[in-house]
Amino acid sequence: MTQPKQTPRCILALDLGTTTGWAIRDFDGLITSGTASFKPGRYDGGGMRYLRFTNWLTEFDRLSGPIATIWFEEVRRHAGTDAAHVYGGLMASLTSWGELRGIPYEGVPVGTIKHHATGKGNANKDAMIAAARARGFSPADDNEADAIAILHWAIETRGGVA
Repeated sequence: MTQPKQTPRCILALDLGTTTGWAIRDFDGLITSGTASFKPGRYDGGGMRYLRFTNWLTEFDRLSGPIATIWFEEVRRHAGTDAAHVYGGLMASLTSWGELRGIPYEGVPVGTIKHHATGKGNANKDAMIAAARARGFSPADDNEADAIAILHWAIETRGGVA
């Protein structure tokens, strides 16, 4: 008796920030990636970037999902206070969005992602972009390259399951 072929689960990988990098493996196994900007508009209130991020996740889930697992870059140290605040707000939005839908999520340390992609835990942005290109991708920037690296790490070391 042969086992039925298991359909890949939809996995989303995120590099959270004002410019959020994303990579997704859909249920067909196709990997796509890009970036999304959550820069506040001139007349936006303080919470609008997080509301737009939450709406973006919902639309992503509707169009490309259903999302089974979310992996994100877990940053422990930021260069500036503003970046830390934005990251914290996006992470709070992401985790509450996942909790409401019963979607597991997990952070991956920066050094782990860089080491898996390049062999060096302290690889710079250019090395991360080069690693994504070596896998056949054309990332627009380091945010997209990081998301691609997170996705491949999750698939190759965890089977995509959080």
